[in-house]
Amino acid sequence: MSKSYEKYVENLEKQLEQLYSIATKAREKGFDPEFKPECTIARDMADLIEGLVGPKGVAERIRELSSKLSREELAFKIAEDIVYGKFGHLEPEAAAEQAIRTALAILTEGVTAAPIQGIAQVKIKTNHDRSKYLAIYFAGPIRSAGGTDQALTLVIGDFIRRILGLDRYKPTEEEIARFIEEVRLYERTVSRFQYHVSDEELQRALRWLPVEVTGTESNSVEVSSYRNLPRIETNKVRGGALRVVNDGIVGRASKVWAIVEKLGIQGWDWLKDIREMSEKKAAGFMDDIVAGRPIFSFPGRRGGFRLRYGRARNTGLTAVGVHPATMLVLQGFIAAGTQLRLELPGKGGIAVPVDTLEPPIVKLRDGSVVRVSMENFSDVRDRIERILFLGDILISFGDFLYQGKTLAPAGYVEEWWAEDLRKVVVEKFSGDFERAVVAAGISVERLKRFLDNPFVNKPTCKEAMALSLNVGVPLHPAYTFFWSGLSSVEELKLLRDWLITASVECDGGCTRRIVGKMDENVKRALESICLPHKVVGDNIVVEGDDACAFAFCLGIGKSNVDFRQADVFRTFEELCGVVVKDKASTFIGARMGRPEKAKRREMKPLVHVLFPLGLAGGSQRDALEAAKRGNVYVEVVKRKCPLCRTIALGRKCLACGSKTVLEYVCPKCGKVLNGGGECPVCKVSAVPYQRQSINISELLDQACTRLGVSSLKVLKGVKGLTNETKTPEILEKGVLRAKYDLSVYKDGTIRFDATNAPLTHFKPLEIGVSVEKLVQLGYTTDAYGNPLTSPEQLCELKIQDVIIPIKCGEYFVLVANFVDELLVKVYGLPPYYNVRHVEDLVGHLVIGLAPHTCVGVLGRIIGFTSLNVCYAHPIWHSAKRRDCDGDEDALMLALDTLLNFSRVFLPAQIGGIMDAPLLLISVVNPKEVQRQAHDFDVAGTYPLEFYQKTLEKAEAKHISPLIDLIEYRLETEAQFEGYRFTVPASNINMGNAESAYKRFKAMVEKLNGQLALAEKIEAVDAQKVALKVLTKHFIRDIVGNLRAFSMQGFRCKSCNKRFRRLPLRGKCPTCGGDLTLTVYRGGIEKYLEAAEHIIKKYNLPRYYSQRILLVREEINSLFDGKKPKQISLTSFA
Repeated sequence: MSKSYEKYVENLEKQLEQLYSIATKAREKGFDPEFKPECTIARDMADLIEGLVGPKGVAERIRELSSKLSREELAFKIAEDIVYGKFGHLEPEAAAEQAIRTALAILTEGVTAAPIQGIAQVKIKTNHDRSKYLAIYFAGPIRSAGGTDQALTLVIGDFIRRILGLDRYKPTEEEIARFIEEVRLYERTVSRFQYHVSDEELQRALRWLPVEVTGTESNSVEVSSYRNLPRIETNKVRGGALRVVNDGIVGRASKVWAIVEKLGIQGWDWLKDIREMSEKKAAGFMDDIVAGRPIFSFPGRRGGFRLRYGRARNTGLTAVGVHPATMLVLQGFIAAGTQLRLELPGKGGIAVPVDTLEPPIVKLRDGSVVRVSMENFSDVRDRIERILFLGDILISFGDFLYQGKTLAPAGYVEEWWAEDLRKVVVEKFSGDFERAVVAAGISVERLKRFLDNPFVNKPTCKEAMALSLNVGVPLHPAYTFFWSGLSSVEELKLLRDWLITASVECDGGCTRRIVGKMDENVKRALESICLPHKVVGDNIVVEGDDACAFAFCLGIGKSNVDFRQADVFRTFEELCGVVVKDKASTFIGARMGRPEKAKRREMKPLVHVLFPLGLAGGSQRDALEAAKRGNVYVEVVKRKCPLCRTIALGRKCLACGSKTVLEYVCPKCGKVLNGGGECPVCKVSAVPYQRQSINISELLDQACTRLGVSSLKVLKGVKGLTNETKTPEILEKGVLRAKYDLSVYKDGTIRFDATNAPLTHFKPLEIGVSVEKLVQLGYTTDAYGNPLTSPEQLCELKIQDVIIPIKCGEYFVLVANFVDELLVKVYGLPPYYNVRHVEDLVGHLVIGLAPHTCVGVLGRIIGFTSLNVCYAHPIWHSAKRRDCDGDEDALMLALDTLLNFSRVFLPAQIGGIMDAPLLLISVVNPKEVQRQAHDFDVAGTYPLEFYQKTLEKAEAKHISPLIDLIEYRLETEAQFEGYRFTVPASNINMGNAESAYKRFKAMVEKLNGQLALAEKIEAVDAQKVALKVLTKHFIRDIVGNLRAFSMQGFRCKSCNKRFRRLPLRGKCPTCGGDLTLTVYRGGIEKYLEAAEHIIKKYNLPRYYSQRILLVREEINSLFDGKKPKQISLTSFA
């Protein structure tokens, strides 16, 4: 890395060391579960893996091999080393389990919970022919590994069983049928998978799998057939195992086969027979339509989003760019950070504003067609009748490459035109700009500007015509209309005939105004090519450069034109003598997914302190309420002072200051068992907690006195603790959180969630930070090496710097004040943050954490955005094992995490360690982030050959050598900095900040907005949208809730305990409280009227009205409502 980047990393590490020093001093006081910070620093991937799953010594071996082997090769080699006993002898079963866990940790960069809790165990079992085979038991957290890595776990298992000399798994027909039954049952009653695959595909995979895929029960749902099979230990669904086969080995068959083939592993050729992912019915775009979330464009429909290849500084890593005016034209349903579910290349990504893209084109109520911009939107917003074109959608080549997709044909855009011009100058004029400008009649400087920045520097229409006629470059895209929208050459002839008969005004040899008679066919054709025009009385008026380009293309001064060409674009060569290219070759279907998010993390319900109150706190779990009741009996940790024998809750004895020790007791008879073990009488394992009497009032008074807090409105605790030792937090922390209105998470940290968004470059004015402050933080030069002096200059974002939502900044001010007061009044240390305003947070450290991982990533705040996203470097997001497809991750102030996070607080059940910062990556190494980031393109331009190859629909992987990727920069200085982008954006904060979906409160408002928008968009059929909302959402919801009503349980109003059946006494047997239903009539009927309304409004098939009528009658019969009228046989006479 460069010296400047080395200095940046050193500063980060120094800051982190300072925070660790403060946290260590605080922890030594003994108020926390451990005497030192529990978020361990991992210097690299090798440290992460050894720290998470071991074995001891594997880190050094990983470092030794990582420079020689790919990630997949490394996983197989380390697995082989473990089985052969390189890190110590293990029995075959134990060796296989350790090898699989470590290999999976390597595949997942050591940051997910999958290797720890996603694999429950590995066994060597017996086939019916008495041969031995390997079985891998998966649990729910295996989901965090991702489909490809889940599937590769099985390939590694096969590799290991060969080394161990084991036979392959030989399933019985009953076991195969049982697995398929579980898949279908899981889909019906629990959740859907990413892919819906057929029974035949599942059968094929299960017959060929060389290791058994089984697992622990993940849900209480039981199968009704194929029960009590000898080799399957449970009759309940095994969610982890189902996901590995369905979404892993079948869903990602093409990706897995590509890796297996590259590694030369034998025995997996059958993957080729599993149909490719693109042919599967993915449960993504156009499936599971949700009411209130609009469809913006049907698949491949003209007038939708035009595919534009490239990357802006805020796109890539699945994030896509749209024009900010498009966000506004679509009635605000799209905002920065809103998830779009896309037709291709992948499932989807967030939308971000890029204002240099092609803007939307709309038809107004007076018939005029207008190209919408941010400047004219306020004038047209209330007059839009039809959206003829949504504008561009900018998708990076890297996204196509990562998804392994075929490139769709590119439309003719400014960047392509510039490459065409460059080629013509080189080939026709031997690179001599002087000769080229003589032919074109423009200056050398202007011609070079067209090449250097084709987005800002565009030729006039007259210049574009001269360049096409005299230099030989195709007509500039700015003066090319959507000619492929015409259905035939006859329509082109219709337009030319209309032009010839129209009144034409010229100026300087260029048409400036066209006035022609209104003709419905002509009007329709003009709208098809998206030509801006006005309707004045009985005339159609085209003005300015649009008139000039239109007249030029149709050969206004030419006679005897041959219209016998079959192709519209070939006809242009006859009409105007230049090449006119297709501006819109590919349109992308899209619909709205999740709205953007920037919100503080709260447990449900909100909690201030991890302290048990039982039922004494009432339904609000209020410690103030519990304090009024005197002593409270709760299950809580039992610790004893070895010196004075005092029973305590914390690590230090309050009486003498000695360190306390856990005291184990029998949960049945209460007998004390020193050192744990099994009770000799009851034969059950001892536990380190017991139901004890706690004086909440006394503890609360002591805490408030110590903190100087005289009054609180509420202090919310928990009913009971779920961690292994039932260890609580000290009440002081809860009192301070309540004072600052902060919410604690399950592990003791305070978090803010924000949608992930990528960013490689920024301007100081965009992030609300002064140039002077940025210089202090290491931003001494701009992206081009010039000294940083102006807020308008473009800076390259350093990998671990983040730009947080202003809402997050405001919340973190409160968190900083909480931490400072905690340091002073509880730990007796000086304050650290001393923050009063949001701007004071700049330069402070944060930790980013994705919910499916257990490793945090260190970051530094350098600014703020008004949008509901966290802008950060794509490498930083990838270090969290995330992309930018619409998910949100947590941000935490670093010192809060080091002080208050404890593994002891984590729930004891499987999956408890997920979403917890067990380890911390202090310095991000681009080589050790997830593979997707290595396909991130950082080119300044795409070459001409790239655009030409898209017309041939080439495979993305075959084109990758043409594009500058992060992969090609790894292990060089360029992996950290020097990134470029192909499409500029003037401001990353433009456009809509909040989706209309969030602004609308009632579902009826959202539905009305969705359908009203569908009626306006040319690329959408409103009736089909209504039908999809009805079938995919409303009917499913109504019928599902109706079924749930008949199967519902009951809930206690006081203690919230749930019962499957109504207790005989009619009261809660635990607390004596009243019982209530869990499903109500209102919940069943909430969409009924809306469903009836859209059936009638959109004239949907009669079947649906009858279906809804039957449902209504069933609801009435359940609730003793109006009975359906009995019709006698004579009524049909």
